[in-house]
Amino acid sequence: MEKRIAVFDDNSKRRESLEILIDLTDGISCVGLYRDCSNVLNDIEKSRPDLVLMDIDMPNVNGIDGVKLIRKKYPNLKILMQTVFEDDEKLFASIRAGADGYLLKKAQPQELLNAIEDALKGGAPMTPSIARQVLRFVGSTENKKQQEDFHLTARETEILSLLVQGLSYKMIANRCFISLPTVNSHIQKIYEKLQVNSAVEAVTKAIGNKIV
Repeated sequence: MEKRIAVFDDNSKRRESLEILIDLTDGISCVGLYRDCSNVLNDIEKSRPDLVLMDIDMPNVNGIDGVKLIRKKYPNLKILMQTVFEDDEKLFASIRAGADGYLLKKAQPQELLNAIEDALKGGAPMTPSIARQVLRFVGSTENKKQQEDFHLTARETEILSLLVQGLSYKMIANRCFISLPTVNSHIQKIYEKLQVNSAVEAVTKAIGNKIV
C-alpha cells in the first residue's frame, strides 16, 4: 500500500516540484499541498497522511507551531522538517515540538526520498550538517547533567547506539541479524524507558545523557 505524503510549504514552485517527485516515486503519493499551517488540523484530517513534509518558515502559522498543533492530536504522525537555514534555535525548537527529522532544502532528491523512507520506518533522518549541530548543542548544554540509569538492556543499548550513528531500522536489523519487527519492538521499549516519542528525541537524550 502506498504511503501518503502531505506537503506544507509557502513556495508554490517547490510544492509542485515535491508533488511531482513524490508521485513519480514507487510506494508513496502526494495527498495534499498547503502554503502554511493556518488550518493544519483540518488539512491533516482531510488528507490523512502517513508523513508530513513541513517547511519551517511560512506566513501566518509557521511550521514549528504547526508541529505542536499536530502532535496534540496526531502523536504518531511522522513529520520531517525542511528549511533553507541551519538555524540552531529553530532546529531545537523543531525537535522539542516533536519533529521526526530535519533536512535542508538543498538536499538532493534522493536524499529526501531516503529520509522519507527512514522516517516512515521510525528513523531520525537529519542532514549531516544538522546532525553535527545536534551533537555540538547537546555536548555544550547537556554534558553537565548527572548520568541517569534508564535500565536499558545490552541489546537496547546496542540498537540505540546504531540509531545515534544514523542507521535506518532496516540497516540496524541487518547489522544485528534480527528481523525488522524485532527492531521495532526494541525501539518502542527504548522510547518507553527514555520517556520520548520520536527517534530524534531518543538520539538527543542518548547523547546528552552519555548513554552510548
